[in-house]
Amino acid sequence: MKRKIILILSTILILVFTSLSFLAINFRMKVTVEDAVVNHNLEVAKGLASDLDIETYKKFLENQEENQYYWKIRSELNEFRDKVGALYVYTLDIDNPEVSKTLIVGMPRNIHFPIGTNCTVPKKYVERAFLYNEPYVTKEIHDPEFGTYMSVGVPIKDESGDVLGYLGMDISSASIHHIEKAVIKDRVVIFIFIGLFIIIIIVSFLFLQRWYQKEVTKEVGYAENTYQSELSTLIASVSSFRHDYINHIQVIQGLLQIGAYDKALEYVTSLNKEVSMIEKLKLNIDHPGLAILLQTKKIAAENYQIDMDFGISQNAFDHIKSIDLIKILSNLIDNAIEATMELPESNRKIEVICTAEATKYIFQVTNTSIKKIEPDLIFKQGYTTKDRDVKKIRGQGLFIVKEIVKKNKGFISIKSTDDDMKVIAKVEIPIK
Repeated sequence: MKRKIILILSTILILVFTSLSFLAINFRMKVTVEDAVVNHNLEVAKGLASDLDIETYKKFLENQEENQYYWKIRSELNEFRDKVGALYVYTLDIDNPEVSKTLIVGMPRNIHFPIGTNCTVPKKYVERAFLYNEPYVTKEIHDPEFGTYMSVGVPIKDESGDVLGYLGMDISSASIHHIEKAVIKDRVVIFIFIGLFIIIIIVSFLFLQRWYQKEVTKEVGYAENTYQSELSTLIASVSSFRHDYINHIQVIQGLLQIGAYDKALEYVTSLNKEVSMIEKLKLNIDHPGLAILLQTKKIAAENYQIDMDFGISQNAFDHIKSIDLIKILSNLIDNAIEATMELPESNRKIEVICTAEATKYIFQVTNTSIKKIEPDLIFKQGYTTKDRDVKKIRGQGLFIVKEIVKKNKGFISIKSTDDDMKVIAKVEIPIK
């Protein structure tokens, strides 16, 4: 239930942040497009002003009427307008900081624009042009007669650098918005692609998380089964000791009651062997899981009259996962116990060595055996040297060990000795 709530909340947060990001990107994109278009047109206006026939314009300024100089400049401005696709291209007279006046508007001859008509350029831009002779770029201007547009203006200068007036150019807001929509449309496709990519990442993450949880559950299940098995063995052995203890007490009590003190002393002395066995179970090992495993295996070995010895380094063995360590040793020791049980009791011996060196761990299990190992077959899944039993699945232990060793980039070898008929299983795990 909690997982579903977290998933729902995460999805909602992703949608909210994605939507906010989309709106912010769109807003920023709109501003960026407007700035880019207007700045581009400002540079175009500068180019038009420099290409204007300055001498003809000077002659018009000397006598501001619809004469031959007027029509020549007007025709030139109209060509500019057609070429750049602007609404209007015109010259301005800015002789005060309040209002500018249009002098020549580049339009066809059949459209009348009186000389000296007040222009709609806002006061703050006119003032800037009047005081500083600098170019200007307006925000959107809403005019009931000419519509919605943005205007740019640049000074018209003669060869000596004197300002003769301004060249203005109006750009339709509709054309700017058309560019914005086209850019946003392209961006939407990219944004959708990014959104799908994010969704794929989230789905992949959830899939990997689910897979990881299954793997962890599987590992925990295996560990639990291993520990449960070893614990069951330990509990069974303790129960056996308890049962035997009660029987021993009853026997000693009976001998004392009938006055057979010598027999009672002899019986108590014979119990030292079992007490010594219990004392030998105390292993001073830093790794708790390893200590439990070896103690239970020791008890199992004693129950089968197998002499099991240990050589364990004082090390926590914390550079290998506990579950991997338990799997390796439990399978190797189980194989050794089963192989050793085929021998007479006097020949049943197992030695377990766990050594920590500077660069690697060495885990070695040596047992007496009457069968030789086939190196080419021993690690194959399903292969076993034991008698086939239809109720048991054989040949899995060493295959599992090999896979774990491979995962840890280690090395495993199993060999038989000819002189004393022993099998030595050795695993080396590098310390990362």
